[in-house]
Amino acid sequence: MEKTVEDPPTSAVLLDDCHFSQVIFNSVEKFYIPGGDVTCHYTFTQHFIPRRKDWIGIFRVGWKTTREYYTFMWVNLPIDLNNESAKQQEVQFKAYYLPKDDEYYQFCYVDQDGVVRGASIPFQFRPENEEDILVVTTQGEVEEIEQHNKELCKENQELKDSCVSLQKQNSDMQAELQKKQEELETLRCINKKLELKVKEQEDYWETELLQLKEQNQKMSSENKKMGIRVDQLQAQLSTQEKEMEKLVQGDQDKTEQLEHLKKENDHLFLSLTEQRKDQKKLEQTVEAMKQNETTAMKKQQELMDENFDLSRRLSENKMICNVLQREKERLEGENDEQKWWSVPVLDTWYPRKFFPKLTLHQEMPHLQSR
Repeated sequence: MEKTVEDPPTSAVLLDDCHFSQVIFNSVEKFYIPGGDVTCHYTFTQHFIPRRKDWIGIFRVGWKTTREYYTFMWVNLPIDLNNESAKQQEVQFKAYYLPKDDEYYQFCYVDQDGVVRGASIPFQFRPENEEDILVVTTQGEVEEIEQHNKELCKENQELKDSCVSLQKQNSDMQAELQKKQEELETLRCINKKLELKVKEQEDYWETELLQLKEQNQKMSSENKKMGIRVDQLQAQLSTQEKEMEKLVQGDQDKTEQLEHLKKENDHLFLSLTEQRKDQKKLEQTVEAMKQNETTAMKKQQELMDENFDLSRRLSENKMICNVLQREKERLEGENDEQKWWSVPVLDTWYPRKFFPKLTLHQEMPHLQSR
């Protein structure tokens, strides 16, 4: 495939011939002699408007997409399309860029969107010989052509039946795709709800844990203060006991004071014992809270695992949807290809004068098959 400086806009989509009549190619020869430049003449129809990136390519007969051009030339934009003479244009292909084999080719006008707007009759690049001057068709050859035409009609009917089958398959695939899309949407909703639930649980346990930590710090601070107070009282009691030992024999009032201090000490010890019991209960409460926290973390992990499983299933469904979409596009592509070949034709190898009712539209598909 030969290219010039800039590649033209093309399309990988299989095309039908619904727009091929918007640009008409004139004076196309049956063959061109190799080694010489080729001038391509073409005419714009009434409602067709050319654009800056339109181009004319030489395609081998049988092409499927506009990416299969052999070489191309940019079109010349006319100054005034209202002028009839401006609708008739031409481009010249240099001999160096032309095909070197004797396969059948045709000119195609492609717009800047990669859509074919016109196609010429097929031609060859070969030297002129005596067989090009006169061709005689025998009755046997005519019968052979008619038989070939019947076979093509039969094949066309088979292709139509196959097309109906493919359309049914396409419809079934679309229904399956719709079902998978609905399942995917359901899974998305479930996943979103689970994510919200996990987030709410996380927020709740974080708040609960923060409150427990604050309560634990408060109890630890109070316990520390009580320990300091007990130490102070024990030191004070020890001092008073020593003083009482010195004064017990000499002063009854001191004895009564000592008794009072002992009672106070007993009361403080009792209070301390109660505080320690409360502290132990608090520690048990903290331990229970820690166990609840552990249980909450396990529950959170289970929710995260469930969320991961749903995400994996979501990814698998996405992959299934992508596969179904590609299968749908492939079937649609095959359907378009079946439509392309579904037109009955006659062999146009022989001169038009022997088949005056044969149209250009009927000739082209058969020549493409060559």
